Amino acid sequence: MSDDNRNLLIFAIVAAFILLGWQFVAPYLLPPPRPPVARVDNAPFKVTKSAADSPGNNGAPVVRDRAVVLRETPRVTIATPSVQGSINLKGARLDDLVLVRHRETIDKKSPPVRLLSPSGTTHSYFAGFGWAGDGIAAPNKDTVWTADGTQLTPQRPVTLSWTNPQGLRFQIKFAIDANYMFTVQQSVANPGAAPVTVKPYGLISRTGVPHELDNWANHVGPVGVFGPGANYDITYQNLQGKDASFWGKMFGSNAKAGENYFDHRGGWLGFGDIYWLAALVPDQNTQVHAGFRGAPGDVFQADYTAAPVKVAPGKVATQTSRFFAGAKEVALIDGYQDNSGIANFDKAIDWGWFRVIEKPIFYYLSFLSQLIGNFGFAIIALTITIRGLLFPIAQRQFASMAKMKAIQPKMKALQERYKDDKERQQKEIMALYKAEGANPLAGCLPVLLQIPIMYALYKVLLLTIEMRHQPFVLWIRDLSVPDPATILNLFGLLPYTVPAFLAIGVIPVLLGVSMYFQFKLNPAPMDEAQKQVFAIMPWMLMFVMAPFAVGLQLYWITSNVLTILQQRMLYARHPEMLAPAK
Repeated sequence: MSDDNRNLLIFAIVAAFILLGWQFVAPYLLPPPRPPVARVDNAPFKVTKSAADSPGNNGAPVVRDRAVVLRETPRVTIATPSVQGSINLKGARLDDLVLVRHRETIDKKSPPVRLLSPSGTTHSYFAGFGWAGDGIAAPNKDTVWTADGTQLTPQRPVTLSWTNPQGLRFQIKFAIDANYMFTVQQSVANPGAAPVTVKPYGLISRTGVPHELDNWANHVGPVGVFGPGANYDITYQNLQGKDASFWGKMFGSNAKAGENYFDHRGGWLGFGDIYWLAALVPDQNTQVHAGFRGAPGDVFQADYTAAPVKVAPGKVATQTSRFFAGAKEVALIDGYQDNSGIANFDKAIDWGWFRVIEKPIFYYLSFLSQLIGNFGFAIIALTITIRGLLFPIAQRQFASMAKMKAIQPKMKALQERYKDDKERQQKEIMALYKAEGANPLAGCLPVLLQIPIMYALYKVLLLTIEMRHQPFVLWIRDLSVPDPATILNLFGLLPYTVPAFLAIGVIPVLLGVSMYFQFKLNPAPMDEAQKQVFAIMPWMLMFVMAPFAVGLQLYWITSNVLTILQQRMLYARHPEMLAPAK
């Protein structure tokens, strides 16, 4: 078999693997694509079957309608421009919260996203604050508190009070800003004759394992800062008693099966989804024991306990913490970190290794979107900016490629002269490169520079809620999800779902066409196998890119069109590039 035929056979095998095997490999390498309509349900979790799900099993609670449960206990309403809900006076729990600025779907009539739900409902999710102590009657989940107001607003805090049989007076003062941050001031007044010792705590309880998978590109699950950085190793599976995840086994993990706790000063911890976060923020100057645990029935808890506080007779001990419950809006998260002293709070968004590129791209893209008024056109403007910055490099690339084209006859002569001495052949060719000022790798530089940029844009589209439900034109109503107009079911008119690896929409086809014409403008390679590679590569990449966000595909299409225009201009300056090699 000739070298050309062997190379062609190898390429055919690789192409078949990409086209057919990609659907099986992709879930481990990339997060699963969200559906065309990015719905966030009121109950965004699935609960595995357990005793907690079935009535009559060892007294386990029956899951009931949320509206019924909310009416069963006295409550203080919450009303801000960003959230609405209520505080449960039984147990002093924040267990009812919807995010009024964010809808479940792209339908404007869709209800707001629900974040917190009370115990006893499907997928309960709530926060509580209290005290532990030896020899004292501390308030618990059944304690009914007295409130000094009926509504919590940014202008009016609410204080809950309860006095135990020994006369200890416990108070929790809730305040909230116009966004998603609660300030929680816990105090204990000791009117007795002897000192008492209490340990303030806070907790978040959550039931259910999310549909959104935890992966290396975006962590979904327990998250917190324990010292200088964010801990993304712990997963729901760890808390269920399982070993490290696939990625933890690949790259190492400090998480362990079962409970994961840390002793540190300050920090924060909670549960994060792609777009939403519930996080406890203890007093940043207080030593705490904090971490995560799981219980049967897929019940998970993040909690912290502060160092013991001794309350002298006639004195009041007070400790202030915070609780974030809302959307991971980038500027808002950064503002809490910079202005409220919450170290590393921006790591609630899993920017990863390329944050130094991703965050500037996000802020520039956000600026363009506000300036232009359309996020899709903002991506086009971003692409033009990037291509403009890379244009000088592209000019040098073409000049070097022209030199490489010119010295091909000399290279062939050296290869023929030293065909029996490969080491001498390589030395002579390198000397020729140096003498002629040619660089065989120059053509790769613009592509290599764009790889981190494309990955950064991919992460921005994946992570940032500001990009969620952003429309472009016509049928593209959400740039953060794949193209919904899949061709093989006649754009959704036929009643069947296309297999993932064949779910090719209009935008991926346009991407393939743009790559085809870009490749056509490149000088044809001399090797026949390479010609076959270049012929099929655009259509392979079309299949590979189809599950990605339309916004990323729009960036690539725009980049290809600009590259075609740029190539035509540079070929006009270097006509020798189009001449056949001699």
